Amino acid sequence: MMMRIGYLGAGAWGFCLANLLAEKGYEVKLWTGNMSLAEVLKRGESHPKLRDHQAEENLVLTTDLKEAITDVDMIVESVTSKGLRPVLEQLKKIGLKETPIVLTSKGIEQGTGLLMSEVAMEVLGDDYKSKIGCLSGPSLAGEVMRKLPTSVVASSYDNDLMMQICKAFTTSCFRVYPNGDMRGVSFGGAMKNIIAIACAISDGLGYGENTKAALMTRGLHEIRKLGETIGCEADTLNGLSGLGDLCATCLSTLSRNYIFGKLLAEGYSPDEARKKIGMVVEGAYTCLSALELSAKKEVDMPITEAVYSIIYEGVNPREAVEAILARTVKQEHL
Repeated sequence: MMMRIGYLGAGAWGFCLANLLAEKGYEVKLWTGNMSLAEVLKRGESHPKLRDHQAEENLVLTTDLKEAITDVDMIVESVTSKGLRPVLEQLKKIGLKETPIVLTSKGIEQGTGLLMSEVAMEVLGDDYKSKIGCLSGPSLAGEVMRKLPTSVVASSYDNDLMMQICKAFTTSCFRVYPNGDMRGVSFGGAMKNIIAIACAISDGLGYGENTKAALMTRGLHEIRKLGETIGCEADTLNGLSGLGDLCATCLSTLSRNYIFGKLLAEGYSPDEARKKIGMVVEGAYTCLSALELSAKKEVDMPITEAVYSIIYEGVNPREAVEAILARTVKQEHL
């Protein structure tokens, strides 16, 4: 029997993956709370954030959350890290019936310091743990839609579900590797967005490729330092969902986190930059969460601190960079 999937979130990434699954022949119901977007897609028009890409014919659009998750074999979410908890709480009220759920949102919740998988467990209960999985890695929606070769990682607290996710999403152009380090896979995808903002600010200020290389390398160092304190495996953070995702997001001018950082360097305020992008900038949200977590774990994170100071304290981007350069030089791997 063909798999039936309820897909939550019709932003660029959600639309992209829902299309990928529908193209494989699965019965996919795509939910969005944005009624005007649903009407646009139902009319067969292009997605506003993915020009020249329409919904697959067998992709069903709905604004009814209950309809989206009724009689499905798997639920996949692509909302936002901030919006995940409210959506999960709605799902719990409706009744999930132990349907496996795959998380693709990347972030750390503010206030709690929880990763998305941990938010899911807190809302749905420990008994639901074996039904939670995630998908993460270097995957720009526009390139996936154009069927350019892409490799990502699937993880779960349950090995059978992890392999089920790999099978569900894998195509000839979209390669999915299994990785049992659920925490590491979730953490790397969240943290890379902060470093991407830093790299874009650097580019916007006219610094060169040497500067960006240093930011990416030292950024990975920050990610690994904090990751180790919460039990992430170093190999995971050096892999697709860590270093791979970091590279794709920092090097692509199409990434919303990159665009956000570039706009900040050009003199836009954070609110003006968000409005111009028209989508959630996950790195701006996660930056605050990461600093809350780093303070709790007593981990020094200068790049993350600099990005925070620009977004939340109004520090001039060039002054923030100069503050990093003025720091005392230590041995590289300390």
